[in-house]
Amino acid sequence: MSKNLVIVESPAKAKTISKYLGKDFEVMASYGHVRDLVPKEGAVDPDNAFAMKYAIIERNEKHVKAIMRALKKADALYLATDPDREGEAISWHLIELLREREALDNKDVHRVVFHEITKQAVQEAVAHPRDLSGDLIGAQQARRALDHLIGFNLSPLLWKKIQPKLSAGRVQSPALRMIVERELEIEAFKAREYWSIEADVSKSEQPFVSRLVQYKGEKVEQFSFENEQAAREVEKTLLAAAGGELTAVSVTKKQRRRNPAAPFTTSTLQQEASRKLGFNTQRTMRVAQKLYEGIELPGEGQVGLISYMRTDSVTLADVAVAEIRDVITERYGAQNVPDAVRTFKNKSKNAQEAHEAVRPTSVARHPDDIRASLDDEQYKLYALIWRRTMACQMVPAVFDTVAIDMMPGAATQNDDGHRMRANGSVLVEPGFMAVYQEGRDDTKDDEGDRLLPETAEGDTIKLLELRPEQHFTEPPPRFTEASLVKTLEEYGIGRPSTYASIIVTLKNREYVEMDGKRFIPTDIGRIVNGFLTEHFTQYVDYDFTAKLEDDLDEVSLGHKEWIPLLDNFWGPFHELCEEKESLTRGEVAKERELGIDPKSGKPVSVRMGRYGPFVQIGTKDDEEKPKFAGLRPGQKMNEIDLETALELFKLPRKLGETPDGLSVSASVGRFGPYVRYGDKYVSIRGDDDPYTIELPRALELIEEKKIADANRIILDFEEDGIQVLNGRYGPYITDKKKNARVPKDREPKSLSIEECKELLAAAPERGRRGKKKAAAKTTATKKKTKKKAKKKSKKKTAKKKTAKKKTAKKKK
Repeated sequence: MSKNLVIVESPAKAKTISKYLGKDFEVMASYGHVRDLVPKEGAVDPDNAFAMKYAIIERNEKHVKAIMRALKKADALYLATDPDREGEAISWHLIELLREREALDNKDVHRVVFHEITKQAVQEAVAHPRDLSGDLIGAQQARRALDHLIGFNLSPLLWKKIQPKLSAGRVQSPALRMIVERELEIEAFKAREYWSIEADVSKSEQPFVSRLVQYKGEKVEQFSFENEQAAREVEKTLLAAAGGELTAVSVTKKQRRRNPAAPFTTSTLQQEASRKLGFNTQRTMRVAQKLYEGIELPGEGQVGLISYMRTDSVTLADVAVAEIRDVITERYGAQNVPDAVRTFKNKSKNAQEAHEAVRPTSVARHPDDIRASLDDEQYKLYALIWRRTMACQMVPAVFDTVAIDMMPGAATQNDDGHRMRANGSVLVEPGFMAVYQEGRDDTKDDEGDRLLPETAEGDTIKLLELRPEQHFTEPPPRFTEASLVKTLEEYGIGRPSTYASIIVTLKNREYVEMDGKRFIPTDIGRIVNGFLTEHFTQYVDYDFTAKLEDDLDEVSLGHKEWIPLLDNFWGPFHELCEEKESLTRGEVAKERELGIDPKSGKPVSVRMGRYGPFVQIGTKDDEEKPKFAGLRPGQKMNEIDLETALELFKLPRKLGETPDGLSVSASVGRFGPYVRYGDKYVSIRGDDDPYTIELPRALELIEEKKIADANRIILDFEEDGIQVLNGRYGPYITDKKKNARVPKDREPKSLSIEECKELLAAAPERGRRGKKKAAAKTTATKKKTKKKAKKKSKKKTAKKKTAKKKTAKKKK
């Protein structure tokens, strides 16, 4: 009987799929990508049609070998990786690697695609396989090549001109630009005063609120009344006209319908999980992956609970819609099922790449029914997806709304053109809102009931109080993860699978920090953004990035070739990188002069250095070396002024002396703040501050340090310069040149000086970390050189043998 080998990315997915296929199928995991570009410059060769050098990912070598062993016993190979560019690339890389190792042996290779891990979907996919998509593979290669070329050309520039370990990216850098530009908007924002006029009124003992919408015949706008004087003048006029009462001049009743939101795409799922559950994008995708790959359910085994979670599509399969409508009827009544099936239009140009929205594989599985099988975060996310999916196929919510316009005074009075308005609404048919309401960013929810008393034109309404209220305009809010993802999507920057990794990179590179759930750019984030926007303007431009993303989508659809696309990008980009090599660190670091130091008369400035932001007195052109001081935690380069900067030069601070006459001071060093006494140091931690610490507290820290040191020393052979100490990993012997472990069968206190000397003599030299790394590199280089030499000699031998064979044939 034939044997078929099926490859998926993860063991969890393999476990779920294996139960849907018979004994003729063995399912194995590749554990993600099996190979990647070699992690060094030159992995992509623009001069050779962008040829790429790939290497196996070391940790996955054992999995590839396991696949090769299984493949020997199989007749056919089925590639069942995820249904997107990334999944297609994983399959392609595996096939290329197996071909290189001559492991395919003319076996049939099939690509199978499914968007949910259910018995029907898996069996249907296996019954109708296809070939690997060259278009999807090309699009993925183009993305990988672009990211590599940008990273390996821009990042070294950042290292040289700003700081080590920085990075720039095709999508990451425009995202950083958005965060920095929003912060600059907030800093430049000037609040503007305005006043509103509200009135507390009542009818039939039922109080409600109204507001002034028209004054002297003109519509009231936000800035109609810009100061208290104007507002008080209005108040005086209205009170005089009202005489304690208002008259209803019009009552308008309407019905308003609100339709449900579309089912989840990746980005809307990330946004809602952030708003409603407090999940960051990375957490959302991690939990969704588990729900997609399968959860163990009692009596069912491993079951995939949601469809594929990386998608731009809002489409639902007909069979899924039919089940949703049945469950709505069963749970909420037939009156909540619309006559026609609801359909939603895809916003993404490339939504064909994944055919369905994120939805439960079966809405018959109510979240509460399977709660015992899910952990807390899995339950919350599954419930969110379930409710959104159900709601999208339900009838709209219906509100009765009423607007009452009132004039001050009795109906018999002259109309001076003043109007107060009260708005009310009542939810009369909840419809989809019985199941789900979409969250919103930075807006107040206005869907609550606001009841007004029954009122007819001409009715008198009692004026209780007129309230002029002062307001100030507010700056735009900082981005949250949800609002950043939404904005990136609106601009067409990035794709669903990239948003989580972009945000993680911005945090890891310390380009941003979080204020609650909101992004604030750090000093280094501002500097990097300033450098890129000034010198690489086109490449962080939103429209350029979106256009490039669209071009890559065109490649995946087969409408464009990927090599010409890279050609068009690489030429101008490479030229610009070479041109910017001549920039100095000073030009990039954005030095800002703060004023003049009153003591020396030298300029004081703030700038970014290789180890962080600092202030400086003097310049490099002065005869005397400039003085430097690092910024304190929480201080920002853009906020620091001359007075604050000069405070930083108060270190080291002399605090006094120890009881035995040693000088005590406080300062900040490379490894943080410290107290110095004589030639010894104590780290300052917690709430203590080198700028404010006083002698009594410093002496406490010194005493604590002495006690800790005393407890650390087990034996001290002063004459020989040898100590036995308690270390992080247990007791050890040291002479400051070598360290030797104390044997496990020996009591450290019982060691003699001779035994210590013997153990130290047998121990290796204690080298610096840098030296060890250099030695390791040298060893590795020697090994590589030897390997290359062996390969060359083998090739030469092989060539000689071939030449001999050819000569022998000719003689014959």
